[in-house]
Amino acid sequence: MSLRGGDPEEIGGYPLEARLGSGGMGTVFLARTASGRPVAIKLIHRQFADDEEFRIRFRQEVAAARRVSGAFTAAVIDADPEAEHPWMATTFIEGHTLAQRIAKQGPIGGSELRTLAIGLTEALRDIHRAGVVHRDLKPSNVVLSPEGPRVIDFGISRAADQQTLTMTGRVIGTPPFMSPEQLQTPRGVGPRSDVFSLATLLVYAATGQGPFDADSPYMTAYQVVHEPPSLGSVPDKLRRVVEPCLSKDPGDRPSADELLVRLRDLPADLGAAAGPATGPRSTRETDTQHHLSADDDTPAPVASPADGPGDTSAEESGSAAGALTGGRLRRRWRPVLAAAVAVAAIGGGVAVLRAGDADGSAGSDGPGGKGGDIAAAGARLPGGFAPWRKTVPGGREDIPDELRCVTRGEALFCGGGGVVATRLRLSDGSRVWTRKSPGVPVQGMHLVGATDDTVLGYRFAAEDAPGDPATEVVAVDAAKGGELWSVPSGSQSTSVTGATRDAAVVGSTAVTVDPSNTRFEARRAHTGSVTWKRPFPTGTQCAPLPSGDRLYAMCAPNPEVAAGAVRHATLRTVDLSTGTLGRPVALKGPAQPIGTDGDSLVFLHRDQRRLESVGYDGVVRVDRDSHEVTYSRLPRTYAGTPGLVDGTVFVSGDTGLVTAFDPADGRKKWDRQTGVEGVSGPVGGDGALYFSSASGRVVALDPRRGTSLWTTDPRAEGLAGETNASARVAVAGSAVVVAAAKNTVFAFDATKPPKSG
Repeated sequence: MSLRGGDPEEIGGYPLEARLGSGGMGTVFLARTASGRPVAIKLIHRQFADDEEFRIRFRQEVAAARRVSGAFTAAVIDADPEAEHPWMATTFIEGHTLAQRIAKQGPIGGSELRTLAIGLTEALRDIHRAGVVHRDLKPSNVVLSPEGPRVIDFGISRAADQQTLTMTGRVIGTPPFMSPEQLQTPRGVGPRSDVFSLATLLVYAATGQGPFDADSPYMTAYQVVHEPPSLGSVPDKLRRVVEPCLSKDPGDRPSADELLVRLRDLPADLGAAAGPATGPRSTRETDTQHHLSADDDTPAPVASPADGPGDTSAEESGSAAGALTGGRLRRRWRPVLAAAVAVAAIGGGVAVLRAGDADGSAGSDGPGGKGGDIAAAGARLPGGFAPWRKTVPGGREDIPDELRCVTRGEALFCGGGGVVATRLRLSDGSRVWTRKSPGVPVQGMHLVGATDDTVLGYRFAAEDAPGDPATEVVAVDAAKGGELWSVPSGSQSTSVTGATRDAAVVGSTAVTVDPSNTRFEARRAHTGSVTWKRPFPTGTQCAPLPSGDRLYAMCAPNPEVAAGAVRHATLRTVDLSTGTLGRPVALKGPAQPIGTDGDSLVFLHRDQRRLESVGYDGVVRVDRDSHEVTYSRLPRTYAGTPGLVDGTVFVSGDTGLVTAFDPADGRKKWDRQTGVEGVSGPVGGDGALYFSSASGRVVALDPRRGTSLWTTDPRAEGLAGETNASARVAVAGSAVVVAAAKNTVFAFDATKPPKSG
């Protein structure tokens, strides 16, 4: 990839030849030494040069990389962490990352798998002998060079005699490949933690999936700490070696030296791989701190050893995300039974299309903007309001989840996970009533919506009630919390739209999908009386798509839904009184709905060339009256969580970079590095755009220029990096309500936000 305007001509006296990658923390360049030797130079973005915490981390990376430079790592050639613009040069290693190899060709087997296992263990042995703990072994940090595997990126490593850099509210690492102690007591992490991570990586190489795979960092982390690994597809000979490495107790794991002996005793051929997955890998490499990401522009054939710290940010880590947008089975939490039911994917995306609901009815607003349930900007606070924080217990205390909330007057309705719905007082957070779900929830399925007298949510079947519907839509009386009616629900919305939304509320009508995924069913929201049923068009499956007072059906061919590769979606109007479907409007390529801009429905076009992350390269607009479709390219592919507010499209990268676009022509308006990882949003209100993370950190940006107005500290112990999470903020006047991890809900006055630090 050639250099761009504004790129330096040289760094540290090394002439630059090309870009290898660029992301939230910096850019990686290909350069040459005086003798012509190729090197990879990591140049940290200028805005982080004054961040002392980042400089400390970068110095640690340089020191660790120098300490372990050897046959199995990328040797440090030169570095200047104290420069005005810090940089580091390492040997250039040509080859695919293990992540790219699995995504393109599927699992590894036979003698190739044994060679990989021994090579990686030799690398880990050398790293540990140098007194360094890597702490971030993952597929994107392994380069498959012609000479064998190489371990790269020491951005969050530490010497065994050093203290771990403390970062409040952050878990450092990549959940699918982290050890239990790294998630629970990171300051006590030692070499046996790397052994655990290596074992998860080998399982991934052999099967295409990690031993603790789940559809969000929260589920993954829970399973790493509490659940046995899933090793059924691992070749038996390898399984007997890696299983002890996955012990929850570090003392029960072998050292790298001991593991190497066991691997060398294995036969030359470990047997066939588990067989290619039905699509690219599902393990999510979600980094949970600021890392340089080379995923925006990295060409597939070459992997640079300098793609760090943390060369794969959650934008690439979305690894699963790109492939999962539409195909994989949506997984439930399984604290006891590690089973997966119902359909699946990227948690709770943004399928709500708002257009200023005239009657005030609302679903759980995604980043589509202000719905009728959000009070007008500048309205007074509820009487007696004071900042508050509450936890809403669900049906399963061992499965804390995230909620999503909507406001209606001075009432706050929330739901998600083990909570079908709850009503809180907006003024003080006190609970009026709660309806719980007894079963194991699907991550990312939250409140369906609310009318003046009815709240609708999802209920999941208890494990000891196999005869009950797996998922139901439940209507609850808004005043007293009594159940009004329920109906079994289908579950293919994610496969069709890229967002988890199997039901919708439009006006006083509730629209669901039947459990066989063959038709829409409409009911009066309060009484549950059926008003119509409408089969899907032949050979397709559909999802409801509300847009203000209108309803649309987004449909895709059955084979594409089954394969998890929807490329020929269509959009149809739905007559709310009869269910009659309009003519199909073909959408250009794979498209994800994000909101309504004036008279147009807005979608983001997904870049299918990106095998390792959800990336968007264009804007698709559909006129709501003429149904004319227009397409505009974005300046490049952007990865992250999309949204739409007040005529502007936003993509929030998991490293905290927010980019704003004009939906009319795809032109970039501005970008801003927020410093808040894994943000979802935006939600507009009171002259600000609000983004928040699972840890409860909130950042307010100026809508016109993107300048930061204020940022809060974390309020919950949540992992960052969930791609395509729906907006966690609801706004009522100057009251900002935030949902965070572990069923945490809190509220404050936006004119007096909590002080950071």
